[in-house]
Amino acid sequence: MTLVLIADDDEDIRDLVAFKLEHLGVDVVTAVDGTDALARVREHRPDLAVLDISMPGLSGIDVCRIIRAEPELSSTRVIMLTARAQENDVEAGFSAGADDYVTKPFSPRELVSRIQTLLTRTQP
Repeated sequence: MTLVLIADDDEDIRDLVAFKLEHLGVDVVTAVDGTDALARVREHRPDLAVLDISMPGLSGIDVCRIIRAEPELSSTRVIMLTARAQENDVEAGFSAGADDYVTKPFSPRELVSRIQTLLTRTQP
């Protein structure tokens, strides 16, 4: 079964994305901040993590860098989901190792499509 982590300090966004993915049969684990996200990635080893950049504790950028640096986590796909839309923010996300970058406000349908695309590309 596919597992996706959704890390965002906004409960409404976490719940919306989780609902959309669970409706498709995807297992979901959530995190309320960056520190929680990193702990859940280490514990659950999700196939993909959706990370908000601006979270308390560790930022999504920090979490992504740590995921990429740890060999046992480095295959985890990462999508940044953030209100930060400036060119340098997008560049920072990709430089940290993100596979995709989605800006808020976002279309839940588009986000789910991007998640499905990344998961399809990474499955054998």
